[in-house]
This record gives sequence, structure tokens and C-alpha cells, in this order.
Amino acid sequence: MKKTNAMRILEGLGIAYQAQEYDDDGEHELAKGAAVRMAEKLKVPPETVFKTIVMRTDTKEICVFCQSATDEINLKKARQACGCKEINPVKPEELLALTGYIRGGCTPLGMKKKFRTFIDEQIILHEKVCISGGQRGIQIQIAPDDLIRATEATVCDLCL
Repeated sequence: MKKTNAMRILEGLGIAYQAQEYDDDGEHELAKGAAVRMAEKLKVPPETVFKTIVMRTDTKEICVFCQSATDEINLKKARQACGCKEINPVKPEELLALTGYIRGGCTPLGMKKKFRTFIDEQIILHEKVCISGGQRGIQIQIAPDDLIRATEATVCDLCL
């Protein structure tokens, strides 16, 4: 397996992780349950797969949110978390230029710039969670506390 930037960052921090490859079917539409299908391929509970959502505030700040694949982000809670009046997901065609990642391979680790990151509080309910490894077809399994530390994330209630 090719080592990704996310893996190099974790190794540099001395954080244990397990990388897993899966067959990428090219379908990455959130509305179509891409993260839940990925959980099935990896044979892990879908609530342990944490997807990465990149959003832009009304002040043009980019913020990163991670939440379980089984949940939907609550925009009101996202606005409260980052202290803004408006927030919207960035367009898929903007993702690569902003983060260095494409939809289906976006991870909260190692983006082009350091963005404020928020992780849903349900993460602490799990011994291990899966996040994108930084490219399609690779997931990283990691302890929640290690992900929080590596991303310097704020843990808060984000879901409906």
C-alpha cells in the first residue's frame, strides 16, 4: 500500500494506526451513503466511519468537520461551534484546491493549510474509528483520542 501524507503525519506524531484498503467504486455522493457502503466493505460498524466535511463560513473561513457516517451534520450546531452566522459546504470542485484532497479521499489530516477542525462528540463512544487515508480506496483506523490530538480538533455536538 502506498503511504499517504496522513499516514506520514501520524507516524511523525508517534500515533498508532492501521491502514486498510478497500475497492473504490467511484461513488462518493454523501446522499447516496458512500461512507456507509465503505463500512460494509471494511466490515466495521458504520457509526465508526467518520466522514470529513469542509465548509466555508460567512467570513470566508474554511472549517473542517468530522462526524459519523450514520449521522447528518446540523448546520445550526456547526455555526455555533465555529461562531459564525452562515456556513455552507464547499463545492466539490473547490475541494482539491483548498485542501489537497478530492471527494472520497478527504481526510482531516494534512490539508494544504491548518483549518479549525471540529469532531462530533460521539467519537468518544468508540474504541477505534475510521477516517479517510487521504486518497480514495484507503481508510485509516485510529483511536479517537489520537485523531483529536493529531487534528487539534474541538470536540462538540454537531449532529441532528
